[in-house]
Amino acid sequence: MILLHERMGGTWQGDLSVRRPSKLYIPMFGPTCRVMLKFVGPKIVAIEPGEAFDTTQWEQISSEIENSVLRGPTRVGREYSFSSRRVTGSWRGRHSGVQILPPPSNAPHPTIQPADYPFILEFPLMNTSIDQLTNHRRIRKHRDLTLLLNILLFGGAKLMGWLRPPHVWVLDLEDLGRNSEWVPQGFRAPLGPAIIDSLSAPAADQLEEVAPVQYDEVVVSDELRVPSDLDKSICLYEALSGLDREKFDRAAFWFSTSSHMWDISISTSFAALAFAIESMTTGSNVHEVQCHACGSPIESGPTKLFKTFLAAYAPGASLARDRKDMYSLRSDVVHGEHLVELDREIPIVGAWTPPGFKELEQYRAMWQLTRTALRNWLKNRNLYLQQARKVCAYFQWISRGRPLWEADIDWAFAEQEFPA
Repeated sequence: MILLHERMGGTWQGDLSVRRPSKLYIPMFGPTCRVMLKFVGPKIVAIEPGEAFDTTQWEQISSEIENSVLRGPTRVGREYSFSSRRVTGSWRGRHSGVQILPPPSNAPHPTIQPADYPFILEFPLMNTSIDQLTNHRRIRKHRDLTLLLNILLFGGAKLMGWLRPPHVWVLDLEDLGRNSEWVPQGFRAPLGPAIIDSLSAPAADQLEEVAPVQYDEVVVSDELRVPSDLDKSICLYEALSGLDREKFDRAAFWFSTSSHMWDISISTSFAALAFAIESMTTGSNVHEVQCHACGSPIESGPTKLFKTFLAAYAPGASLARDRKDMYSLRSDVVHGEHLVELDREIPIVGAWTPPGFKELEQYRAMWQLTRTALRNWLKNRNLYLQQARKVCAYFQWISRGRPLWEADIDWAFAEQEFPA
């Protein structure tokens, strides 16, 4: 669409419809229309010639797509992201080509904790002959990688809302009168060129790398550390395609949204975590897996998919009963039947009732479960199907009368999730 806008111009005119595919006429509807784009949902499903279609121009555009849009030299995109941990050193992925850099010394730094600490994220980027298209790719890839790092890094990562920046009341702590001012949210700091030919020189200090099994251990430090398999995880993400990429990107969005909504509504924050898990179970082939004993689908309904996904990719992190309670709370919130107590009540002397405390603990457990499950799925996408096959074998064992020569097989997962 950026290419068509650059080459055909115009203000464009749309025919929006709820019941039939939407249409977009370029540059306008009628005798000046050169091409018409047909959409089903967000996707272009057809490009049709208009009354003013120019065959020669379209051949030039097609050639540009083949030789410049889909091919091009690799450069490096750059932009600021933010972490709840101070970034005091750099990290570079040998295979992914992604680099984390500390902000320059003259960049703004927070004086109050906790805070969003800025850092510079650099990443490979395919260059094109159209600057606007290359910059669009830079913005999109920066967003996708930041959402990914929010899952992989302890301390998370977030974006500054540039598309719809909110306005907020702020206090000037140096003003003795403590006057308030209505200002837009924003961040500006020295960055240099947004697109460069190669990665910047690393910082003098390197970020500490920690073994994955030890990465989430509580450490009394406000400095960012990275897991030693971060480069591999980024490469696995970049290798995703089709439905898997769409699912994971949706899950990463909802996981990030959960953190953004915490200060507004814990109920919504809780629901967003559930949406992240449900994003990973939609369209899964596991729906086609049937029990060989009774012929029924093993996975039936969102509740079972939800619990089974967590059991497969976050094993031992929570009991099956806890997962069921979490999904029940999610259902009550989404269907408007419940608000988390911290959204509904004013705390008395900073204390909560036992139900409210339990809901807060459920959220914390859900956040950790969701993060663990998404990271593990990225490392082993086939584990879900493998677990489903184990359940099939479990039911076959039952149907055969539980023969003793198979009794020593570990059926722990199947027995927990699907009791006989």
